[in-house]
Amino acid sequence: MKSDIKIKVCMGTGGIAAGGTDVMNAFNKELKEAGIDASVEKFCSMHKVGCRGLCAKDVLVDVIINGKKTIYQYTKPDMVSKIVNEHLIRGEPVAEWIAGEDYYNFHKKQTKVVLSDCGNIDPEDIDAYIAVGGYEALKKVLTSLTPEKTIAIIKKSGLRGRGGAGFPTGLKWEICRKVVSSGDSPRQESDQKYIICNADEGDPGAFMDRAVIEGNPHSVIEGMIIGAYAIGATKGYVYIRAEYPLAVERLRKALTQAREKKLLGKNILNAELNFDIKVKLGAGAFVCGEETALIVSIEGQRGMPRAKPPFPVHSGLWGKPTVINNVETLANIPYIVRNGADWFASFGTEKSKGTKVFALTGKVKNTGLIEVPMGISLKEIIYDIGGGIAKGKAFKAVQTGGPSGGCIPAELIDINVDYESLAKAGSIVGSGGMVVLDETDCMVSIAKFFLEFTQAESCGKCVPCRVGTKRLLEILNRITAGKGKEGDIELLEDLGNDVKASSLCGLGQTAPNPILSTLRYFRHEYEAHIKDLKCPAGVCKELIEYSILEEFCKGCGACIRVCPSGAITGEKKKLHKISSAACIKCGACFDVCKFDAVEKI
Repeated sequence: MKSDIKIKVCMGTGGIAAGGTDVMNAFNKELKEAGIDASVEKFCSMHKVGCRGLCAKDVLVDVIINGKKTIYQYTKPDMVSKIVNEHLIRGEPVAEWIAGEDYYNFHKKQTKVVLSDCGNIDPEDIDAYIAVGGYEALKKVLTSLTPEKTIAIIKKSGLRGRGGAGFPTGLKWEICRKVVSSGDSPRQESDQKYIICNADEGDPGAFMDRAVIEGNPHSVIEGMIIGAYAIGATKGYVYIRAEYPLAVERLRKALTQAREKKLLGKNILNAELNFDIKVKLGAGAFVCGEETALIVSIEGQRGMPRAKPPFPVHSGLWGKPTVINNVETLANIPYIVRNGADWFASFGTEKSKGTKVFALTGKVKNTGLIEVPMGISLKEIIYDIGGGIAKGKAFKAVQTGGPSGGCIPAELIDINVDYESLAKAGSIVGSGGMVVLDETDCMVSIAKFFLEFTQAESCGKCVPCRVGTKRLLEILNRITAGKGKEGDIELLEDLGNDVKASSLCGLGQTAPNPILSTLRYFRHEYEAHIKDLKCPAGVCKELIEYSILEEFCKGCGACIRVCPSGAITGEKKKLHKISSAACIKCGACFDVCKFDAVEKI
């Protein structure tokens, strides 16, 4: 009896970057040479999958023989021959390459909804999605639910927008559903409505939406179709970054497949629903993640926000009622409809229902894509899922919500991750970026990093954001350069609050958050920069001095050889010295010394 063999290779962006394509090619070669037909599904099937989550261990490969799964990590092309010969042919897994306990710990406290099929199905095969229940939710709403009942399910589930603001999704749909035209017949429904998927993910360190589209684009499409049915839309757009070529490719392929199966177009599934989706490529402007700027960009104008009200649900794309949901929000919809509102609401907290996808990055051992129930603690995410801080360093803070969020200090590590708790702490859930920081990070420099991003991405339409963020950045540059002065901290606070209160859109309204949160919890670091002319973390170059410790220096000369400015002198096997006047503070000597003889103060 032949074994049933399945091979799944991670081919999300992370997997491909780690060599996933070469791994797949190696499997094809070895399977062919071994006489194993990988094209006959009943015997052996091999296909690509999207992001598996633990990106730090890519390329991840599943080998499933008669239902028994073995996971290989850090897979390279030269490992494939041994896996095929020993595991597939002889039935003995290659133990040295199998994922260990940390892989399973990474997933243990996660709850997968949006990511439940990512890393499992082939994202380029609509039949693979259908085989795991795909488009069943759409069939359900078209055959047994009215638009109003569909909206009621989403409202009852407690799903809130996963793009940052956390507005109740069902309520947004309901408002748009009830909007009537502003013409002569106020009771007449609008002749056209739109639904837009916001896939303009631009936060530094964020890759949640990209991974979902790369791993399961049909979940987003199905969510959009259900949303269109609920609000009465006939046209939809996916606004996605051109910098996501793989996501764009798989999305377009998925749309084509959906049209071929009559899931898009006229009379979808023989129901009175006409709906289709266009792809609009964004040009990389972060401000276009703001819904009104996104709308303007689709209309062919420069992406700049509009004043609200009116809100898009009343007057959006080309002045018509428009619902805008982000990728994760829409990807939740099929699972909620399929499993029920109560099922989704059973996850999370009273006010923050369901799960949330995060991109866990920074100074944590296990970086990657995670999905956790709302209300989980930061400590569980960082230590139980993330495996703790890398290189044995001490945890210092975590930045949540991207450049619009804030930094939460170590003393608040037990805080719950939900909309209300993070807001109280001075941060936000945001779209799902989570950057872990350790003792070697300077919080003033971190605030400056995020403000540099938002200041550069400001569209310039309103003065508070255009000028205010520039002034804030000037002050931070001054402080990190050792030129801070008395009153700068108070000026940062006052100006930051003014920018928050008076900016036109969410970019400006949230841009000061990294500054205000670090001032709240790390004020002493600002004071050290200004009063003591010291950077406690040893990050700000102008505030650092390097010296050589006599008791540790072996006179090996390694520091002399790497010093680009000739600032280090000394004879072989004798104490070396650094000239402060000649030192350019590049840190090369500190990095190269094997004896910890170079001190950074």
